[in-house]
Amino acid sequence: MTPTLLHTALQLASEGLPPLPLRKGKVPFGNCPACASNACGGRPNMKTPGPCTCPQPCHGWAAATTDPAVISSPMWRRAWRDAAAVAYHPGGADLTVVDLDNADAIAWASRALPSTRTVPTTRGEHWIYQGAMTSVNAVRPGVDIKSTMAYARWLGPGTGTLTELPDAVRALTTKQPVTVRPTAVTVPSPVGDGTCPHRTPAYLARGIAMAEQRITQAREAVHNTVYRTFLAVLSTHGRCGCLTDSHIARLFAAAQAKGESPRHCTDAWTNARTRLGLSHV
Repeated sequence: MTPTLLHTALQLASEGLPPLPLRKGKVPFGNCPACASNACGGRPNMKTPGPCTCPQPCHGWAAATTDPAVISSPMWRRAWRDAAAVAYHPGGADLTVVDLDNADAIAWASRALPSTRTVPTTRGEHWIYQGAMTSVNAVRPGVDIKSTMAYARWLGPGTGTLTELPDAVRALTTKQPVTVRPTAVTVPSPVGDGTCPHRTPAYLARGIAMAEQRITQAREAVHNTVYRTFLAVLSTHGRCGCLTDSHIARLFAAAQAKGESPRHCTDAWTNARTRLGLSHV
């Protein structure tokens, strides 16, 4: 199967579509040890596509490239050998993929969006438009937008004529401000002399900012990332009285920006409190 995937990737690159390998589960290969947690500094903000300075396909969508020498290099050949599929970076080819995940989403698109090139998927369809935009998940039920800083699985050229990205698609990412109503947190009084060891503005601000960044940079397993981030914040600040509604609202807002619903945020927060034995206070 390796020659087929490699051949497909080289063909896509020749047509201006930056490919990358996907492992089982339709997710990119993890970073190599040298690049784990962006320790290499090569793609800390994931704003620029292309290979990392190391020779492996690191940094998820940002590994996508049209350079045939990279795609067929020994390190990438090793990845293709273990790969399950080929993906591509739509924004890198000035494209936007409207990912319709079910029949209801397809019916909505047929009513609301202009026709364009269509590719069947396992559960729905990809509608592909000419033009790049910001990628956003869950812009409406069963609909994701994949363009810049995202990847889409290659499922064939599709059918139909590629049309310009319409305002109707761009408008999907324009949302009314969300009023976040996080679960109220009641914590026990500090022990000892009653002084909270964490109640310094710099320490708390840094912790909340790092938690927001961790959620924002999640590119897979978003549900799990949100839960573990909430758990980490509560384990540090949940018993000492540092957290305020404003801090929690920031975490909920970051999670919702990644596509999490308010209910999922509340559930993750409640589960984290239960795990730490805070549910009874």
